[in-house]
Amino acid sequence: MTGDGDVDGRTGGPGTGRPGLLPERTEELIDRQRRILDRYDDRFEAAKELVRYLGAHWRDEGGHAEVGFWTPELVDEVPADAVELELLTAREPVEFGTETTVEFDRATVETRREGEFTWAAVEGMRPGTRDRLGSLYRLVYEHRGERGEIPDPLAASLPFGAYAPAELYDLDRLDRERPDREHFRSFGTDEEAIPTSEDDGLPRVEPATSMLEIHPGTATNAGSLAGLARRFREIAEKQRAGEELAPADRNFLGYDAVQLMPVEPITENEDHPGYFRPDDLSGDRVEVTVEPPDMVNWGYDIVVSGFSAVNPAILETGRPDELVDFIAACHGMPRPVRVVFDVALGHADNGGLDLLPDRFFSGPGMYGQELDYTEPVVRAVLLEMQRRKMDFGADGIRVDGAQDFTNWSEERGEWHDDAFLAEMDRVTQEVAGTEYRPWMIYEDGRPWPREDWELASTYRTLVEQHPHAFQWSPVTFAHNTPALLTFWATKWWRVYEVADFGSNWITGVANHDTLRRGGQREVGTSWESDPINPHLGETPQDIIDEAYDSPAANALMHCLLPGVPMDFLNANFRGPWGFVRDTDAPWNVKVVADEHNVAEWQIRDEDYREGGHFPRLKDLGFADPDDLRRFMHTLYDTVDATDFDPERMAAMLAPLDPPLGDGDPTPADLEAFGYAWMRDFHEFADLGNWVDRQDDARTAFDRAVREFRHERPWLRGDIDGETEAFDYRHPTEGTVLYYGHRIAPDGDESLLFLANMEGVAATEAPTELPIDGLPADGWELALASPGVGDVDATEPVTLENGEVVVFGRE
Repeated sequence: MTGDGDVDGRTGGPGTGRPGLLPERTEELIDRQRRILDRYDDRFEAAKELVRYLGAHWRDEGGHAEVGFWTPELVDEVPADAVELELLTAREPVEFGTETTVEFDRATVETRREGEFTWAAVEGMRPGTRDRLGSLYRLVYEHRGERGEIPDPLAASLPFGAYAPAELYDLDRLDRERPDREHFRSFGTDEEAIPTSEDDGLPRVEPATSMLEIHPGTATNAGSLAGLARRFREIAEKQRAGEELAPADRNFLGYDAVQLMPVEPITENEDHPGYFRPDDLSGDRVEVTVEPPDMVNWGYDIVVSGFSAVNPAILETGRPDELVDFIAACHGMPRPVRVVFDVALGHADNGGLDLLPDRFFSGPGMYGQELDYTEPVVRAVLLEMQRRKMDFGADGIRVDGAQDFTNWSEERGEWHDDAFLAEMDRVTQEVAGTEYRPWMIYEDGRPWPREDWELASTYRTLVEQHPHAFQWSPVTFAHNTPALLTFWATKWWRVYEVADFGSNWITGVANHDTLRRGGQREVGTSWESDPINPHLGETPQDIIDEAYDSPAANALMHCLLPGVPMDFLNANFRGPWGFVRDTDAPWNVKVVADEHNVAEWQIRDEDYREGGHFPRLKDLGFADPDDLRRFMHTLYDTVDATDFDPERMAAMLAPLDPPLGDGDPTPADLEAFGYAWMRDFHEFADLGNWVDRQDDARTAFDRAVREFRHERPWLRGDIDGETEAFDYRHPTEGTVLYYGHRIAPDGDESLLFLANMEGVAATEAPTELPIDGLPADGWELALASPGVGDVDATEPVTLENGEVVVFGRE
């Protein structure tokens, strides 16, 4: 498939005006590979340097592109001269955000293979920018009568999804033009935008005071990073102008960090025809139907391929500039806000099998495919993916599921790859000419999923190895459910650990995992079911809202305990949340069935009946919310009874009223229901729906709690058992009453905390709490949750479930 003519879109070569191979520059790429491999005895160390050149790089000074692929699957299978670089360059501007037909110029360019790597230096490719779609590219070959396609796992831009060709993107321009360059240039100077410390000669971003977790797909009506950036800029403009903030605005404020749920390209539903659909790929002009990727997912079902790019489903412009714009909006807040990326490289969705070389995988696992961290090139590529993604300008990194980074061999069995996690910690970033190290956070619940994990996990393994790092705390990990009765009593031992040695923990009870787990619990108050705390509210919806946005819990994390508190934006809004995903055709119905209790917890009858919500489910005949709940419970029962056999499940559901489908239900009807639920619930969870329902007093208190923390950064330190106190009232007598006393390191301020974490109303005089050395007078009320009123520390204070008071003394 090589040649110089323009027949069938083949390369014209120099002087023809069509893209072509630059032979001498290509030979320089091969020479560089040889020099690198010769320089190292260790294959992994060599790979770490070599992978920096993989992917597509626009060289502005030479006006050409350099492209490199790791292609071990082609060695001994496909002749080198059969492999070409296919290029598709749009002939006119592309309208993102709508389905349209685009005409592309198509060309193929020769490549050169050296061992397991394929290279090409190419003239005539067009780099993408904010305003222009760049040339799309991938490797192609004809072998044994079939066309083969190899995508770029290190792509910088994937405007039509991970399964479409990648886009050559001008990342140097993106860095040069970013509006927050001074944010990074200030690192290590006397005028730092955010604090850093010195780490092996480089500035390391210091931990935040408090953090907000955000799911970009539901945070705004736009469901995009651009929409989220606009929201932050609007709030910042109000603050600078001294305008009154709306209650919904406050839900974003009081933090100096945000953690974005994963923004990497994700898997796609195999039943979808794809978002890039060419009519024919044999000529030099190709018509392609393109549409904006529209996958519903909370971000963790990544395919690993394309990890360095941005998930196009959350880009309204299709341009990766949106991520930089969002980061710049955060950095430009009156109080600069760090941006933390959630990096999920502990596994790959099964969809990655079609995109990556086989050597990336060690076999199937709990969440899809396990990655082979023992393969040197894979190990190096994963670290390079991390580096490139963080170079969009992140200040911190949260490593998802660090306990899942494991290897296995017959000699050793399974072991945690702490060496790889240490390599992740050593990756440095370079933005706006500044090299720095990000704030490092690990989520690690090892020995999860061992049966005794909840008792055995210390949540400190990686902090002990990397003292500057943070880990998610035990009160933050996935399975905590504060809506359950006695949660705050039975979890006391874990909460006390936070007080005792939690200064390097991320704390807080509301995040994407805990709120989801809460919605999966059975609704009920009997001991045969989960014992739900009836003091939290009258309805399941009130209960779960109060459990995950509790004044007492918020104040506990922000006003007393050490560590860095993190809240979840959906919980701040008291908005709906669940496991939203329509990208998995084989298991979608089972996933929906597992969410059957969410319809009880998260959907109020009046909201369901409102015309704008759940249109697809209503079209399927579920006009009444009780009908929907009964069906979902029954659907769950059929999954269990049939071991997820869709044919038998459909037969068992035939007698239901309203019926599913036009006749007897079929597996296709079940799939249609599953997709309708996911789409409808995703739209229902859009926080733009709940802006006007925010309570003025509650949001004002929540923000005041967070500002209280910012005014006292010393609270991040562990509670000193000699001079400070943290305990709960004994005996409980129907109420879990937490109390504590903290003293500023300089001795200028003391704090007294009292909260009814759960239970019946309780009355207690704060200064009469059994705290050694507690001053009897001089206390002033600093914070009181809505409804408590103006109280005195020396007088009995009555607190209902979830109420809290904090006093200060100078």
